[in-house]
Amino acid sequence: MTDPVWASIHAERAALAADLAGLTEEQWETPSLCAGLTVRDVLAHLTAGASLNAVRWLAGVIRCRFDFDRQVAVRLAEQLGASPAETLDRFRGVVASTTKPPLPVVAMLGETLVHGEDIRRPLGLRRDRPAEVVTRVAAYYQGSDQVVVARSRVAGLRLVADDGPFAAGAGPLVSGPTLALVMAMTGRSACCDDLEGEGVEVLRSRCGTGAPS
Repeated sequence: MTDPVWASIHAERAALAADLAGLTEEQWETPSLCAGLTVRDVLAHLTAGASLNAVRWLAGVIRCRFDFDRQVAVRLAEQLGASPAETLDRFRGVVASTTKPPLPVVAMLGETLVHGEDIRRPLGLRRDRPAEVVTRVAAYYQGSDQVVVARSRVAGLRLVADDGPFAAGAGPLVSGPTLALVMAMTGRSACCDDLEGEGVEVLRSRCGTGAPS
């Protein structure tokens, strides 16, 4: 039986590849929600994440002397290719991959969903996802600082989705679409514009640059 989380990851990747098929050269250079990275850069980052098993990940970390930011940059550069078309082709090649670094599978789903929005939002693209998929990711990030600081970012806040069952925490209210909550939890301050409640400005103040992880 197919793991439902992997099935969701593969569906997210396939949808993103389809959405990006018609981009112009200029659109590929659009700044993403990740500071300093274009949408093309973020796509290469996603390809890298789907190409690294635990052994290769650890070898890269050691080679980069445990500088995790450098490791991310090196792996991104490896997957960028010579042109946007090659970047997209490389991503298409990992759509069905189940290779991953030493992370929970739900973390890979979170990476795919969040970085997909890092790319789509600046391009004005939209994807509607099953509520259970976004809710699963929201619950993971709300309880974890493993891949990106999220749990600590929302400490002391009450998060309530207005489009699904997700609710967590206690304190000043932050409410809105589940996806916007996920993006804000992972440091994307622009997505706080889609939220409301007395805790929104607290959360906005805790948002960082949204650098890839």
